[in-house]
Amino acid sequence: MPRVTPGSSGRNGTAAMSGEPGPTAVAPPPGEVEPGSGVRIVVEYCEPCGFEATYQELASAVKEQYPGIEIESRLGGTGAFEIEINGQLVFSKLENGGFPYEKDLIEAIRRASNGEPLEKITNSRPPCVIL
Repeated sequence: MPRVTPGSSGRNGTAAMSGEPGPTAVAPPPGEVEPGSGVRIVVEYCEPCGFEATYQELASAVKEQYPGIEIESRLGGTGAFEIEINGQLVFSKLENGGFPYEKDLIEAIRRASNGEPLEKITNSRPPCVIL
């Protein structure tokens, strides 16, 4: 009986179970589009207000959910944290007074990637206040 050692090939050229991790990222099957691709997000924020960290957190959460998405940042006016998806304003801190919840932005991206109409995000979490 042939002996198979860890890391050697087993029957039909398949690798024997060696405990080595497999690939970490899997491309979508041919003909399928990566979720979020084709969706363009622009976030305009006030840098002197300290909103860059909030932008980075939001961008990281979006990229985790939708690795193929395009996110661009722009410096904006005082107090600004405005988010556009495919050229449509979907969130405005100037209107809402706070920051968007990640789940609401993720849902808006899902809708955009499915070609569904976008609605403005009106829920917002208050900015941190230091007393």
